[in-house]
Amino acid sequence: MSILFRFLLRKFFGGIGIILLIVCGIIYAVTFVERLPSNPDTISAITDAWVRLLEYIPMFLPLTVFMGTLLAMYNLTKSSEAIIISSAGRSPYQIARPFLLGAFLVGIFATTVINPYFVSISAKNITDQELQLVDNTIWIREEADNHFLTMSAHDMHKTNETLIFGDATIFIQDNNFKLLNRIETQSATLSNDGIAAQNATIWDTRGNTTHGKWEIKTKLTPKTVLERYLQPNQISFWELPGFIHKMSAIGVPMRGHLVQFWTLLFLPLTMVAMATLGIAFSQTRQRRNFNFGLKFSLGIITCFLMYFLINTFNALGATGALPPILAIIAPPIIIIAASGAFIEHFDTI
Repeated sequence: MSILFRFLLRKFFGGIGIILLIVCGIIYAVTFVERLPSNPDTISAITDAWVRLLEYIPMFLPLTVFMGTLLAMYNLTKSSEAIIISSAGRSPYQIARPFLLGAFLVGIFATTVINPYFVSISAKNITDQELQLVDNTIWIREEADNHFLTMSAHDMHKTNETLIFGDATIFIQDNNFKLLNRIETQSATLSNDGIAAQNATIWDTRGNTTHGKWEIKTKLTPKTVLERYLQPNQISFWELPGFIHKMSAIGVPMRGHLVQFWTLLFLPLTMVAMATLGIAFSQTRQRRNFNFGLKFSLGIITCFLMYFLINTFNALGATGALPPILAIIAPPIIIIAASGAFIEHFDTI
């Protein structure tokens, strides 16, 4: 790398770092205050707010890259360094190369490091809010050698290596689908050994009821249940391809997971698109009185429009109106093409 290339790359990461600290600080403070009443102590609230911040990073990272690019270019213009670089014969495209490389590296880091780290942290305490439910109900069915087991529950959370289901109803049927037992309990626990309830009401085929402890051996495990119900953002980027292949083989719809996979895979391209947009907005011939506030405000509005465009394409991919890969790569390509055309037009005026 040339000295100028490294200099511009440092300016880019400096701008990104400042914006990232500001945005993360605001989001973390708001999230901490919001989560404080629902946690038993301050340490738990701090940890919970940190997990929520990691969850929000993919949402505001494109905006951060755009604002960081705009801030870095503004600092170069304000200090007359951009004038010196242009006078040395560097075109806007040559100046943009370090910014595009930096944005690409940020996207790779977010996909390969931040996403798996967030999944590993959030997987320690999963609730029904992170699951894909049917009519707000968790349904589990197992076919064993001599019976069928069907369970419905209205809520669920993971504690260590077990799943705890609230307000659960369990039906046990024989191979001819004749009902053998019906079990109702306020709390049922699923572990690698099976399903158990400490205080359950059991009905037999004659309608007689008993109260007390109930348990049954099952092939179900917490891991297999979570794999069936986990939302796309609860699965690591590295695990998504194998998960999609396995779930598709048993007929589970995987459009949302495919959109998530392609989104993470092409996140570096999205970061490059936002950096290109930032460079386009930073183009100016004013040596003094550079109206950074106006350009920054217009850029934020444009960035939110881009965010709406990306979400629209994501929704089209998730519903099957567009192939998932096309729905993901189309918005950044449109942004890069429009921004590049503007830079080219500005440079040839």
